[in-house]
Amino acid sequence: MQEAFGYKNALSVPRVQKVVINVGIGKIVKETEKIEEVFAAIRDISGQRPVKTKAKKAIAGFKIREGLEVGVKVTLRRKRMWDFLDRLINVALPRTKDFQGIDRRTVDQHGNLNLGLKEHTIFPEIMLDKVKHVSSLQVTVSTNAKTKEEGELLFKLMGIPFQEEHK
Repeated sequence: MQEAFGYKNALSVPRVQKVVINVGIGKIVKETEKIEEVFAAIRDISGQRPVKTKAKKAIAGFKIREGLEVGVKVTLRRKRMWDFLDRLINVALPRTKDFQGIDRRTVDQHGNLNLGLKEHTIFPEIMLDKVKHVSSLQVTVSTNAKTKEEGELLFKLMGIPFQEEHK
């Protein structure tokens, strides 16, 4: 990657900084049993205790008040981040139904990867016989890349399976 973009210093090569796993619980905000199940699932997947996020402002159309718990998230760094990315790339993504690869549009203009997963049950830590409610989650992989092309090359070198471009 240093030769591809002409970096003179090895420390200026883009790298992954953090991974954020987020689950919105807006629809099940009154069902504490489902919220606790989502909380436990994220804890099992990440290996770290998640935090509950609160609404910053009230939105009447969604029946959300300021300070209401609307999500569960966890930020992974260092070893836990690399362990999670390894399991995501090599185990979880191939287990998704009809997996054809990740769309290149999931990499934004700043080189970050944003994945939406429809089921949390694709992770091997989740025991299927204990799951009562399937929830979707969002995974954001933040990098210090400056452009989309740098981010795509970084993720490709990491082994993230992108879809083939059709011409």
